[in-house]
Amino acid sequence: MNNMQIQVTAASKRFNTEWIFSNLDFSFTTGQHYALIGNNGSGKSTLLQVIAGYIGLTKGAIHWTSKTGEAIDSANIFQYISIAAPYLELVEEFTALEQIAFHQQFKPLQNGLQPVELLEKIGLGNAANKQIRNFSSGMKQRLKLALAIFDQAPILLLDEPCSNLDQEGIQTYHQLMQAYAMHKLIIVASNDPQEYQFCSQQLSLSDFKK
Repeated sequence: MNNMQIQVTAASKRFNTEWIFSNLDFSFTTGQHYALIGNNGSGKSTLLQVIAGYIGLTKGAIHWTSKTGEAIDSANIFQYISIAAPYLELVEEFTALEQIAFHQQFKPLQNGLQPVELLEKIGLGNAANKQIRNFSSGMKQRLKLALAIFDQAPILLLDEPCSNLDQEGIQTYHQLMQAYAMHKLIIVASNDPQEYQFCSQQLSLSDFKK
């Protein structure tokens, strides 16, 4: 079940008295790559969390559908989604290899990829047995991205994916996306064009303010 569609209809989200976005209609489809753009506070991260099933809408609806037209319940959508975001934490007490093993309990890696091979591809081969608490912010971001990109989930959500990455890390990010993720439904929330340069469609959340 690799072909997916996400349909948001009249989607609106409010925190307290402030409407973050309102009356958003859009469809996301496997094989397409989308950038959520807009001013700070326009709701990019919020919409990404709605799509991931982390939070609900105030008004409107979101539907996840398989290629056979089967509706997927919000309680089960996590099985089909991988996400890398600044607000998602790694387990600091784990080593890199232990973090990957933990992740694999829920989602297998693509094409029989081995954990050590994964770490080598992101430049962390020498840190395999190092506790994540001792990683730099850039090393942590590389690992977050790798866990999201390399698993088999058909939907990939990325929130500011190049946060804390140096130029070499940004180049690695683009190489991994091209080699391992282009077949997925990709949604990137960002204001930095270099983070979503491979996206053919853009959705400006600033257009959906009340």
